[in-house]
Amino acid sequence: MRLRVLSYNIHRAIGVDRRFQPERIVGIIGFYNPDIALLQEVDQGVPRSRELDLAREIARGLGYRHWAIGHNVTLRKGRYGNATLSRWPILRTPAGQTRRIEVFNLHLGLSARERQRQVELLTHSRELAALPQGVPCLVGGDYNDWRSLLRPWFVETLGFRSATGGTLVSERAIPTFPSFFPQGALDRVYYRGPLRLAAARRCRLALSRIASDHLPVIVDFDLH
Repeated sequence: MRLRVLSYNIHRAIGVDRRFQPERIVGIIGFYNPDIALLQEVDQGVPRSRELDLAREIARGLGYRHWAIGHNVTLRKGRYGNATLSRWPILRTPAGQTRRIEVFNLHLGLSARERQRQVELLTHSRELAALPQGVPCLVGGDYNDWRSLLRPWFVETLGFRSATGGTLVSERAIPTFPSFFPQGALDRVYYRGPLRLAAARRCRLALSRIASDHLPVIVDFDLH
């Protein structure tokens, strides 16, 4: 089974031209038609984004029946966080013999110390700590990890593989920031379990260079 995952910091659908145009984000995601979309900086009820529920608007615009949002910043009016869109039902506790893929959608902090604390919290969380190695698992999002310092933690400590590159010695991770001249590999996807990496790339649509300050990464897996 082929599985396509897209990770994208949409910058509240406000482009580098300072225009709020969620239809650009919808068009970019729709072009790649992912099974799972991991979005960061998604507004809900914030004046700068017309007080829209952006997760709902984008999901409906793309035809996703299933989405979930976790808010991590509360503003004077409204809040924002990470939204996950899926072709399949999103369940907190799969029951019976349901086939499942565990998905974690991250947006880590700007300082290295803060990122390390956040990854340690993830590591010791009940959701990840109790997860058997044989269950397919994805951890993606905006890591803000300019120097790939978190890669050894995910690969050596947690047993993940990097879908988006970035060894400390030779392999450069896929650069996604800033969108108009990408230099930093901030947007990453790690995976483990019965998943085989088929392809990984950044978006090269001309529209993506102005729709947000990040480019999305698109990763294809074969799920066994």
